[in-house]
Parts: sequence; C-alpha cells; structure tokens
Amino acid sequence: MSDFISEVLIIFFEVFLCKMFCEIFGNRCRRCRTDGIWFMLAGLFVFVAARKLSGFFAIKEAVMVSIFAVFMFQYAKIRIGKAFILALLYQAMLLSTEYLAYSANNRFHLENEAEGRQYSIESVLVILLGKAIVFLCILVIKKRLGGKPTDLLSDTDWLRIMVFPVFTIITIVAMLSVFRYIETSGQVMLLSVSAFGMLGINIVVFYIINDIVERKEQTYEDRILRIQAENQAGLYRSASEHFNRQKKKAHEYKNQIVCMRALLKERQYEKLEEYIKELYGGLDSGMDTIDTNNVIINAVLNAKYREAEASGIVLLIKVGDLSGLIMADQDIVALLCNLLDNAIEACGKCGERKVIKLKIAIEDGMVKIGIKNTFQNPLVYENGEIKTTKTVWKEEHGLGIKNITEVTKKYGGSYVIKDEDGEFCFSIVIPV
Repeated sequence: MSDFISEVLIIFFEVFLCKMFCEIFGNRCRRCRTDGIWFMLAGLFVFVAARKLSGFFAIKEAVMVSIFAVFMFQYAKIRIGKAFILALLYQAMLLSTEYLAYSANNRFHLENEAEGRQYSIESVLVILLGKAIVFLCILVIKKRLGGKPTDLLSDTDWLRIMVFPVFTIITIVAMLSVFRYIETSGQVMLLSVSAFGMLGINIVVFYIINDIVERKEQTYEDRILRIQAENQAGLYRSASEHFNRQKKKAHEYKNQIVCMRALLKERQYEKLEEYIKELYGGLDSGMDTIDTNNVIINAVLNAKYREAEASGIVLLIKVGDLSGLIMADQDIVALLCNLLDNAIEACGKCGERKVIKLKIAIEDGMVKIGIKNTFQNPLVYENGEIKTTKTVWKEEHGLGIKNITEVTKKYGGSYVIKDEDGEFCFSIVIPV
C-alpha cells in the first residue's frame, strides 16, 4: 500500500475518531446534509497541515487543535470554548497514545534489529496501534459519560463491544513482533490491508451497534410516551365518567325535590323524614373525597380510588397539603398513575387480602411518597430488576417502574424498592 494512501487513511481515522469523541459531549439529535461536507473539509485541512507543517511541531499541533475545534463546533454544535478544550484533550490523547506505541516498539524490538534496517510498514503499524488505543479510550469515555443511549447497554454488552478493539491492538502488536523483516511488497500490502481493515471494521461495528441502541432508545421512549398518554387518557375518561354521573344525579335530585315537596304538601312528615334520611345516606357515594389542595393529584387519587373500589381493593390514603409541590402535570400523572396501576394490578391477583397503602406528604423540604400493596406470586429479581412472569407482552413489563424511576431522577430524587411480609414497597423522596 503506497505511503500516500496510508497517510490519507490514517488522517481519515483521526477525523473519524474525533467525530466519535465529540459525539459524546455534543448534541447530535439530527443528521444534516452538511455533516459529510464538514467531515471532508476537516480531513482535507488536517492532511494539508500534516504535509505543510511537518517540520514545525508546535505550530502544526496548534493548527490541528484549531481544525478539530471548528469541526466539533460545526458538527456537534459544541460551544466554541468547550470545543477548543475538547480538541486539545483529543489531540493530547492522539499524541500520548502514539508516543506510547512508539516507545513500546522501540524498547522491545528495534534494540535488537540487525543492521539498523527500517521499513515503512513498521511506522504505519505503530501509528495504527496508537489509533486503536485511542478508539478503546473513546469507548471507555463513552461508557462513562455517554448518557441515556449508553445506559441501555449492560456492562456485559460493553465488554463484548470492547473485545473488538482489544483484539485489534493485540493483533497489531503481534504483527510488529513477528513481521519485523519484510522481504516483498506483497507482504507489506497484506499487513497494511489487514491492519487498516481491522481498525475500519472496529468503527463499522461500533456504529452498527450505536444505531441499534439509538433505535432501541427511540422504541423505548415511544412506549413510555404511549403509557403516559394512556394514563392521561384514562384519567380524563374517569373524570368525564364521574362528571356524567354527577350530572345524572343532579337530574335525579330534581325529581327527589319534587317528591319531597309533594310529601310536605300532603303533610306526610314521617315519610318525608324517612325519605330525607335515606337520601342523605347516599349523598357521599360517588363524590370526590380526597382533597390535597392540588387539582392534578386530586384527580388522579380520586380516579384510582374509584377504580380500586370497583375491583374490591381497599385503598388507604394518607395525604397532606400538597399545594407546594412543584412538578409538571404530566410528570405527576406519570408518577402516581404508574405507582397505583402497578399496585392495583398486583392486588387484583390476590385471592383474599387486597390492600393498598399510600402516603404522600411534604416533610423537611422533601416530597415523600410511599406505597405498599399486597401481592400473591413471589417476586423474582434478575440483574437488580423484577423479572416478569408474563408470557405475553414481555417488552411492556417494567416500563411502568422505569417511568417512575425516570421521573424521580429528573427531579433529583431517589427511590427504594423492596418486598417484605407479603407486601411490595416503593418509597420515593424528591426535593421540593
């Protein structure tokens, strides 16, 4: 492989690794048509700088940092000041890994090289070794700082991904150790293609996995949004049904007033008294009985109270004044609806004792939410999460709990899940 092609491919890898690095810290919500243009321009400028400024190390490095910073600013929408800092860190990572590779190679190989013979393939392999180490470092950084998409991958998944760059590093080291003396141009071509190919495959595999994770995240978010929409729709439907019942009762009360006037006109006082007592006893049925000074919480709790009552479940609620609760309405609905829906579903499967205990209060500057419910089937935990016993729609299981935990984390809160004495307990603490 000619020196020119090798140099172009090495610069391509440098820019591509820079792209991967800045994606960790930047906001890449959309792919733009100009992304490819900026990538090609960055590669062209890096190539020119490497060629023209090869004899001026400090100036060349300053120009490289500037090129990478502008690329990060345009491609990943990173603020220019932050882009320069990240570009400086990236360039330092390139230099340090390349120096490490050269030092290791010189120490273990070139000391014993006969007649001081040097081959261009060796310098290319050392440079590619440095790039493979940088790729591995970027994977580690992405694992630590990558955000939500990377959270969907378990530690085991990350170890499997990192097998590729580790294998590439070991293979290039083996090439440097075994193939110190190249006799034919065919051997040079074979080793060059192998080294470049392995590093290229690493990047391709990474982006395939990254694309799968992003699609998985989008699917997950769509399910969460659908569950939230179903919760809100159910809440509105319950409120509408309750309003219709109240409207119907208001119409009935008109007829009852007519009846009372008739009894009063006929001086049937005893029958009127009995009728009023019977009527008074039914006034509270169907009326909203829970008032927390928060309209949204009132709507959720009253709706779920009626739902639990209809399912034969005893719902014990202890609440305080929640007028000081500052949370978005959709988050309140998501939090409480998912908590109560899970509890009602679990209690519905119980044969005898069906009890839910809910406490919501603002104490010591914290919103404290605790819910306990009876359950029948023993809980099975897998990787710290409750394992479903459902045979259908397994992908839907656990989204309710994940929705709860995401809302809790969004407001800087914490939660504890445990089961004891036949009761499932979910405790949440959120700063006001």
